[in-house]
Formats: sequence, structure tokens, C-alpha cells
Amino acid sequence: MSAAVLPPTEEKPRYVRRMFAQIADRYDLLNRLISLGQDDRWRRLTLQALQLQGHERLLDLGGGTGALSREALRMHPGLQVVTADLTYEMLAVGKAQLADLPITWLTADALRLPFPDGAFDALASGFLLRNVADLDAALREQFRVLRAGGRWAALDTSRPPENWLSPLMRLHLRVVIPWLGKAVARNGMAYRYLQASTEHFLAPDEMVAHLQAAGFQEVGYRRLMFGAIAIYWGRKPPAAEG
Repeated sequence: MSAAVLPPTEEKPRYVRRMFAQIADRYDLLNRLISLGQDDRWRRLTLQALQLQGHERLLDLGGGTGALSREALRMHPGLQVVTADLTYEMLAVGKAQLADLPITWLTADALRLPFPDGAFDALASGFLLRNVADLDAALREQFRVLRAGGRWAALDTSRPPENWLSPLMRLHLRVVIPWLGKAVARNGMAYRYLQASTEHFLAPDEMVAHLQAAGFQEVGYRRLMFGAIAIYWGRKPPAAEG
């Protein structure tokens, strides 16, 4: 039943772009409510996995309203940050809210990034991976734009493991989140998509295999919120290794 709200692969970019355009002005508030106030903590943990330093170049891919970029600059003020997203409306909200921060905002497709090879020292994403039409192509592009030895990390929802908490997590995903989406963002369908895309997404061990197939090394993950959230990380091999 939940699969009914998932678009066909060929329609996914248009569907996702339209959906996020409709909820852009309430996106950050909904994230805070859905995560029970934990979303910024998750972003900080994701950024910590990158071991950022000094004036490195960071790409926040699928950066939306810039929440991850904001945390990165709070932790490391000298970073050179580019926030790229498919949805202009999300970027516009972030640009208005974070006008005082030195962020470069750019509309871009995660499957065809407008950057040369090796353009960034580090790449992070928050809630992007479920939303791309071709995960393997997106990972290859992210690998391409990282320099040799560059670090990669991603935060996303994850299909919760089956245990005694499973009924409660399903209730949160299938009932609470769509209700909040309808009540706060006036768009219950967008948050039914969140539920459906989470339940049909890869398990963490499967994601690790895709990362390794894309060429990443030192790959790992950490689960949070009883398994409903995952942070992944990896590294592009040094030049001598590929």
C-alpha cells in the first residue's frame, strides 16, 4: 500500500522537485518535529565523521535550506561551503535565512554535478540518498567530485530493524509523520512519501555494498533513533591507490 505513493523511476526527479518546492517554507520545522528535536544533533554527528579541517572545500549535496551547511560553518568557520540542491525553492528559503553566512548556493542535479573531478575535500548530504532516481549513478558522481583521499558522509532515514519497538516505529512512520505533514506543512502526501521511501530503501549493510561498488573505502555506518536513522561514511582512495 505504501508503495503507491512512490513515483516511477523516470518520474522521480520531477516528483521530488515539485514535492520539496511545495513544503520548502515548513521543511525545517517539520524536520525538528519529526526528529523529536534531534535533527541538528544528527547533522553534527555526520559532520564529525568527515573530520573537517581549516579551509577545506565542502559540498553539501541535496543541501536544501542549508541546515547542514550552517552546522558545518558553526563547527569550522573557515570552510569553503557549496550548498547544491535540485529544488530552487528550498535553496531560496535557506539563502534568505542564512544570508550572513559565506555559502555558495547552487541549483544542481545529483546525477550530473556541474563540478570538475576532484573539486572538493569533503562531501556531505542530509536526507538525499532515498530521493535520487539512480543511487549508484549518484554515488559515482559524488566519488568523482571528491579529491583523492577526500571524505564522504551521509545522513538518511533507514528501514527500522524488526524488534519489540517495530510497532511503535511503524506507527511513527505511517501515522504520526503523515499527520504532522498535513497539519503543519499542509501536505500529507509529501510525508507519506517519506514513510514509503524509508520502508522501501536499502538496509545499512546493503548501502555499504553500494558505497564499496562506487569505489569508497573505509566505509561504515551508525544507526540512531532505534534504527530509523543512519549515518554513513567513507573515503576516496589516495591517488596512489586509484
